[in-house]
Amino acid sequence: MADKIFTVDGMTCGHCATSITEEVVRVVGVTAVDVDVRSGLVIVSGDRVEDAAVRAAIVEAGYEVAEVVRRTAA
Repeated sequence: MADKIFTVDGMTCGHCATSITEEVVRVVGVTAVDVDVRSGLVIVSGDRVEDAAVRAAIVEAGYEVAEVVRRTAA
């Protein structure tokens, strides 16, 4: 399992975090989503999770991915 960390623009509150979590958790392979509104980071855990699918889910929630910060092995 690996974590992918995305920087997301436009998050300001708990509702933002909930919206993103609800969309990203539906992506195939995702097992957990942690959204830190303060830092603008979305940490996605799972196996064989495609960056493009996570980006699309974040866009669907109404936000923009600035970049993938790093990937870590769990």
